[in-house]
Amino acid sequence: MARVYNFSAGPAVLPEEVLGQCADEMLDYAGCGMSVMEMSHRSSVFQGIIETAEADLRELMGVPDTYKVIFTQGGDSLLFATVFMNLARNGKADYVLTGNWSKKAFQEAQILGDAVAVASSADRNFSYIPDCSDLPIREDASYLYICENNTIYGTRFWELPDTKGHELVSDQSSMFLSGPVDVSRYGLIHAGVQKNVGPAGVQIVIVREDLIPDDLPGVPTMLRLKTQADAGSLYNTPNCWGIYVCGLVFKWLKAQGGLEAVGEKNAEKAKLLYDFLDASELFSSTVEPKDRSHMNVPFVTGDKDLDAEFVAEAAKAGLVNLKGHRSVGGMRASIYNAMPREGVEALVAFMKDFELAHRA
Repeated sequence: MARVYNFSAGPAVLPEEVLGQCADEMLDYAGCGMSVMEMSHRSSVFQGIIETAEADLRELMGVPDTYKVIFTQGGDSLLFATVFMNLARNGKADYVLTGNWSKKAFQEAQILGDAVAVASSADRNFSYIPDCSDLPIREDASYLYICENNTIYGTRFWELPDTKGHELVSDQSSMFLSGPVDVSRYGLIHAGVQKNVGPAGVQIVIVREDLIPDDLPGVPTMLRLKTQADAGSLYNTPNCWGIYVCGLVFKWLKAQGGLEAVGEKNAEKAKLLYDFLDASELFSSTVEPKDRSHMNVPFVTGDKDLDAEFVAEAAKAGLVNLKGHRSVGGMRASIYNAMPREGVEALVAFMKDFELAHRA
């Protein structure tokens, strides 16, 4: 069976080289006689896997020694609460709302304490990033929270907010490792890996050590960052297979030339698609040009029936998972690191043919 071009927002496309290595090592990892899915997380073999994965991630991102890297579980949605419980030391934090995920993080924080939205783009269905150059951040807010790339709405922070001296917390799930990042500008970064790095079931937290509380009375053990930071992500049984696959992706990214080279390739892929959308008489982008994501590209025809026909015909042509989120409608192409340029070229070619057929 021929592989399709998978434009899913997540779980999403993985590099074929990585999938091939997973298949080759499925029954016997590195001569140990068993699969990674079978081995103890306390074994020396798995210890080597997780330590190598962390080392490669640190190298890729240039993570300073003053930051901890944690592989955790529970979904990024659980981290919404975890972040507030650990970093909002006075029970106060401020949020910028740019889509569903920042809204969910904000709502979770409101359950736990005093959370305030200091900016929002909800007035235009989150189709842009609000001006964050002079936000009304409260002096006693513990941090400012953003979702840096918005999977559903296709927007991206290309300039980080002026935090006015406050810690910056960023959900980078759908842009994680898509280009260079200056980790030192953040107090904490968190990302679910299922969009751009690995299979569902692993979350990565990069947090500056001095922000990790030593004691959190009343907070469950598994919701304390210190629990996993002190245990090297091995306090409990982690998602061993997921971490293993992430580690393979890290090595794949290094082989591509690192994050700077990967970022350039992603920019080129996105330009191919956006250039077509801007010239098209049938399709149009739903996002302000200055705020467009390189990872998630929503677009519409303006006719729901025509959108549905496009999605169905594209699937027959091997271009799958292009249906847009219900919040935006239309279509969405997620063109993550592992989506080859050829996939975007095939999509644009199909869109051109579809447009010609329907204009005729």
